Amino acid sequence: MPTASQRSQIMPSSPIRRLVPLANAAEQKGVHVHYLNIGQPDILSPQAFWEGVDQFQRTTLAYSPSPGRDDIRAAALEDYKKRGIPVKPAELVVTAGGSEATLFAFLACFDPGEEVLVLEPYYANYKSIAQEAGVGLVSIMTRIEEDFALPTVEIIASALTSKTKGILLCNPSNPTGCTFSNQHLLSIAQLAMERDLFLIVDEVYRDFNYTEVEIKSCLTVPGLEKNAVMIDSLSKRLSLCGARVGFIASHNEDVMSAAVKLSQARLSIGTLDQAGAAKALAETPPEYMDNVREEYRQRRDVLVEGLQKIPGVVCPRIDGAFYAFVQLPVDDAEEFCKWMLSSFEHNGETVLMAPGEGFYLTPGVGRNQARIAYVLETDQLKRALECIRIGLEQYPGKTLTQEPAVGVAR
Repeated sequence: MPTASQRSQIMPSSPIRRLVPLANAAEQKGVHVHYLNIGQPDILSPQAFWEGVDQFQRTTLAYSPSPGRDDIRAAALEDYKKRGIPVKPAELVVTAGGSEATLFAFLACFDPGEEVLVLEPYYANYKSIAQEAGVGLVSIMTRIEEDFALPTVEIIASALTSKTKGILLCNPSNPTGCTFSNQHLLSIAQLAMERDLFLIVDEVYRDFNYTEVEIKSCLTVPGLEKNAVMIDSLSKRLSLCGARVGFIASHNEDVMSAAVKLSQARLSIGTLDQAGAAKALAETPPEYMDNVREEYRQRRDVLVEGLQKIPGVVCPRIDGAFYAFVQLPVDDAEEFCKWMLSSFEHNGETVLMAPGEGFYLTPGVGRNQARIAYVLETDQLKRALECIRIGLEQYPGKTLTQEPAVGVAR
């Protein structure tokens, strides 16, 4: 009997989604599950999105242009202009969310066997995307004790090899919530220019910034024009995860020419999604995002305060995005997460979190960590925190005293 390809067999399952069947089973038993595993906002999508879909001319639902419809491209270009991010029409391709934009960046910038440097913990799908593209990952560890702060440029430079062709950052970070200072970005940009590397920056969470300092886009760094590639998406900031509308942008003509060809290979993304997203992006008032940001700031405060009261839990500083990457007093966070779904409930409720090990490249690291997405309103968050607190009290697993020694991983 033919078997699946070796490539598919080594593809990792998502730590964000793989425990969902256990959550479904818990719900079938009548247990309410608080879903803290996935970055799915519960904020209402802008009304303009639904109006854009409703007003779409109902004749034939045709393919859209491969690089994106004119209306969503125009809305995106105007949005970037208002933000002081210079993007020309030929420097933008609309993608199926930030994930496809990242895949396009890997395919456009790197050949099979080349390497890209990432910081771990990283967004778990980066590993899957790298494997799809045949690209190797080289990782540098960031540490919870240091609030997952960006390593010095000297440490990053020391991890580069002849195979390294790019650096991938996520700012603000999914999964840690860390934000990188503009000075850090500029120092890494200088390194990228000196070593002739691509600097790909996932800026999806740009608007979820709880500091007083505006986050600088990689496309605004002088001299970096041919090295910088920006990844963006409307999934989070306009609560449009299901619409799958993202962007890849670069001033590098070769990269964008390749992105257009890649977009042609998959024909187009959803026409109705783009029509709705174009109206939402063009007409949603600034107060929408201001209110969303303040809501998440309050949720962050509730979550951090609650976690820090639970004995043995380590919760770092969180300045952006809507995730907490925490250390739990258990020997295996994945087993704890499974146990919470299959063997635990408090007042008819339990919690689904994303086990932390899948966000690392280094084997064995993150085993007692988990990512928590604070995408529920505060009352539900408080109930979820109570479940976590009582669950940890009752869980029979032992506590790890230390994590394995770590360095640069390939």
